[in-house]
Amino acid sequence: MTTTTSSYLEAPRRLRAFVRAHETSLVVLAALIGAVGGLVVATMSGLVTALHAMLFNLPWGERLSSQPSIDPLRAIVVPGLGGLLLGIAFLLLLRVRPAREIDPIEANALYGGRMSFRGSLIVALQTIWSSGVGASVGLEAGYTQLASGLAASLGRGFHLRRNDQRIMVGCGAAAAIAGAFGAPLAGAFYAFELVIGGYTPASLTPVGVAAVTGYFVAHAFALLPLGVGVGTVGDLLGRDIAIATLLGIIAALTGIAIMRGVTLCETLLTKIRLWPPLRPALGGLAVGAMALVTPQVMSSGHGALYVAGLAAMPLAVIAGIFVLKAMASIVSLGTGFRGGLFFATLFMGALGGRLFAAGVDVVWPGLSLDPNAYAVIGMSALSASVIGGPLTMSFIALESTGNLWLSAAVLVAVIISTMITRELFGYSFATWRLHLRGETIRSAADVGWIRDLTVGKMMRQDMATVDAAMPIKTFREKFPPGSKTQVVAIDGQGHYAGLALVADAHAPDLAADKGLATILRYADVVLHPVMNIQEAIAVFDAAEAESLAVVEDDSDRRPIGLLTEAHAMRRYAEESEQRRREVIGEV
Repeated sequence: MTTTTSSYLEAPRRLRAFVRAHETSLVVLAALIGAVGGLVVATMSGLVTALHAMLFNLPWGERLSSQPSIDPLRAIVVPGLGGLLLGIAFLLLLRVRPAREIDPIEANALYGGRMSFRGSLIVALQTIWSSGVGASVGLEAGYTQLASGLAASLGRGFHLRRNDQRIMVGCGAAAAIAGAFGAPLAGAFYAFELVIGGYTPASLTPVGVAAVTGYFVAHAFALLPLGVGVGTVGDLLGRDIAIATLLGIIAALTGIAIMRGVTLCETLLTKIRLWPPLRPALGGLAVGAMALVTPQVMSSGHGALYVAGLAAMPLAVIAGIFVLKAMASIVSLGTGFRGGLFFATLFMGALGGRLFAAGVDVVWPGLSLDPNAYAVIGMSALSASVIGGPLTMSFIALESTGNLWLSAAVLVAVIISTMITRELFGYSFATWRLHLRGETIRSAADVGWIRDLTVGKMMRQDMATVDAAMPIKTFREKFPPGSKTQVVAIDGQGHYAGLALVADAHAPDLAADKGLATILRYADVVLHPVMNIQEAIAVFDAAEAESLAVVEDDSDRRPIGLLTEAHAMRRYAEESEQRRREVIGEV
């Protein structure tokens, strides 16, 4: 690539043209992105392992959450001081980069796959530090952020079309998740369900290639084993499908409570007006205190999640770890540590599934449910509620166990969990965070073009204006039937007064000596140039109007154009068709 006058690197023009013209070239880019994504996973996990060894005095190659105990002083000091340093760094960063960073879901939904590489790197480093000092957060958010950010930069360097750019962002996420969980199918469907917002034949090959490549590269370079450890799972019966439905319901309610808990924690800290850097410090101290009971609450929980080992643990211990891990995750994210809930919810779900199986056996002793099987069902159902992506979670279970019948029970549980979460709550954790910031998106489906299609771009500026005090007789002389459909009326100061329909002015029963103001319509209903197409159509529907004036956004209400409902609907249909054709590869 060569440096240009742009703020990012660009490929040579001929190479860009070749890539844009050949679909197979996207597959080559996807393979490159997959390799980069795998290296991102291996590098970030290695850095966190190094931080754990250094800060918590662990033997090299051991995981923090798998330790039976850790030094009490380090358990308190490292997360607390680490949180304080993170808070100070974040405060200083706000002075340089006041705008928040865009994650892959938001980038694909609103910005056509455009992400900041520098911002993605910052988020990844914050995630590494948060997990490295022991905060109960997952690295998966950092994996996907950096891998997708690199993919977005590569796509931008080749000037890819909007839909191809979105696919490249999905390829980065697919590679990261495939590498992190040792599950290429799960990585691919994570991209389809959560980052791209849908599956199309055009996206299948690049996303699949990136996921497989990311899987092999991550496992070739990772210092420690990645993925979910699952032991032997017994045979399931038809009754287990029905029982899995009940577990799906419980998982959905638990997932909603966790997401609400993070928001509640943030709200409480905002109300007490605690100095921002002290928030993660306080969260780190809380997590450290819980780690004195069990270190399994710390970091993402990779070392603690070994499903076969859960069956041998006493139920009271499992229940205690579940409660403490949930509290630690809520506190960590609610106080400002960077990271996600993906692996944490897998861990908590496995614990919850084991408790569920034991509870059912108490109520109905003859069933003798397999604890390992229900641990897998529980981890998938809880993650589906919080993260979304029922097929993603189903494939994680399938690729971790190789058991098709178990995967059927998992699919039932995750469908129920996802459906109830959407019905009662309406969001995944990622889209819920966006909702709290004022965004309305609920998936990664591309709606950015809707925001780009504004009233200012659609309106006609060659409008006719008249004085609202003009007599009807004068208006009739100036605008005979058929000359115009409507005319914008203004007052003596040039402010918008209403729309005068030419047909109304020429009504036979209307006295010619009356003023034009008596027939003006929509004096209080106007459009603004910054409104998007959806907002404009909603105004048309509410006013039951066919045409509306566009006025400036300031208080002067000076008319600057006209927009008809028919034209707005036609432009919306044209843009929708254009996006559809891009998605299926016709353009």
